[in-house]
Amino acid sequence: MMEQKHFIGIDVSKAKFDVAWLRDTKAFRYRSKALSNNPKGCLQLLAWIRDKVTTDLAAVCVVMEATGVYHELLAYFLHDHGIQVSIVNPARTAEFAKSLGTVHKTDKNDSQVLARYGATVDFPRWQPEPLHVRQLKAKIARMDTLQTDWQREENRLEKARIGNAPDEVILSIHQVKTAIGNSMAELKQDINDHIDRHPDLKHDIELLQTIPGVGDVVAPRMALLYRSRQFQSAAQMAAFLGLVPKERTSGQYRGKVRLSKQGNSKFRALLYMPAVVAKRCNPDIKASCGRLLAKGKSQMQAIGAAMRRLVHICFGVLKHQAVYQVQTVKI
Repeated sequence: MMEQKHFIGIDVSKAKFDVAWLRDTKAFRYRSKALSNNPKGCLQLLAWIRDKVTTDLAAVCVVMEATGVYHELLAYFLHDHGIQVSIVNPARTAEFAKSLGTVHKTDKNDSQVLARYGATVDFPRWQPEPLHVRQLKAKIARMDTLQTDWQREENRLEKARIGNAPDEVILSIHQVKTAIGNSMAELKQDINDHIDRHPDLKHDIELLQTIPGVGDVVAPRMALLYRSRQFQSAAQMAAFLGLVPKERTSGQYRGKVRLSKQGNSKFRALLYMPAVVAKRCNPDIKASCGRLLAKGKSQMQAIGAAMRRLVHICFGVLKHQAVYQVQTVKI
């Protein structure tokens, strides 16, 4: 006879994580604990599960929210010990909590909501991305940070010149910019070498670059997104990035259709210029935008649709491992 599942919700923050075990699924009774979000806290959680919940770790289902990078240490640790981990969208958790009539929002209450959410919905098991994908993700994230720092120094330089700052200040800014630029050059070479060492990543990026509008900035990031998430469809991938249309109507009121913008805002911003280029150069996207504009849609709505369409095309190319082929029939 198969042992029953044990549902545990974990609310993760930078310094700690709050744990709630749903020990009674009918009366909704919980046993809670708070631990430090570090390797020692992970080991203490494992010992607590074995002592208080069950020694059969395969029967444990842990539900936690995606919290930037703060949940990753615990998620990888639990997965490596054979515990089923499900990582859910915080927006969906908030909707579920609202449906329960939850009034108070504390870390302890949030962990209890997550445990009950796990017992209610059959979430897919989270699968961590391969090590080489995780390493490339970290390197590209570092490159993005350096790029932001370089732009900040550029802005400071412009301000210093306008404000007649002393030569020493301008020299200091130049030195910092040079140091950042050198680090960026070294890291760019390291990223290229990393991609060359892993044929799967290299092939994905080459396929993506056959799509008009997708260049060497978007291609590796799109390949990473695809390989680090278990998207079942292009629509799911677009929804993750907040690129699905959201309509608001009530009675006689008809609001404008806008993007949901619930996903990764930085990735969405990264897709803006490629979508503008694709709107002119990609036959499929150009045709779909033309139809929208003919129906009276605004330029911004057309660009939003172009961003969504671009994600759909990227998903199709990666899923089928085939170069991009124009679908629009020319008359």
